Amino acid sequence: MNPQSAPPLVLASTSTFRRQLLSRLLLPFVVANPEVDETPLPAEPPPATAERLARRKAEAVAAQFPGSLIIGSDQVAYCGASVYGKPGTRERARAQLAAMRGRTVVFHTAVCLLDAASGRSQCQGVPTEVVFRDYSAAEIERYLDREDALNCAGSAKSEGLGITLIEALRGDDPNALIGLPLIALARMLRAEGVQLP
Repeated sequence: MNPQSAPPLVLASTSTFRRQLLSRLLLPFVVANPEVDETPLPAEPPPATAERLARRKAEAVAAQFPGSLIIGSDQVAYCGASVYGKPGTRERARAQLAAMRGRTVVFHTAVCLLDAASGRSQCQGVPTEVVFRDYSAAEIERYLDREDALNCAGSAKSEGLGITLIEALRGDDPNALIGLPLIALARMLRAEGVQLP
């Protein structure tokens, strides 16, 4: 199937980072706001939360785009029993960064591709282990002065100045850490007959 005959592609996300990542595939797409409650379920493991929310985001816009392939994605950062969401405030960002200092945090990014016409979906979670340096409180403050990190899980934007807080990364897809696992998504799109490249 060539891009001209492929079903319209919909990104069920308002994230500018996901939009930029999806643009790399050079496929036309539209963006829709899924308006999904991102609260974890009681006793739900972080990877399950990310995967459930990725699917739920795609499903949330399916009725608006009945003939489309819909992409949902979500990311949850965690270390042991601690989960690090979007901080929203500088105080919470500071606390997250202090808690992650010198530790390995898993950023579990899930992607779901839903065929709205058939209801068939493909979902996959892609973990990335991030080893944070043992940075100082002063470095946290300088980072927060220079980087708007209040709307990203764990407060550390690896695509920006947050990379300076990181000692090492381990994972299968560097795009997953930014918010959209393109390797998995490309595989899903090919399975739906979309030509890539």
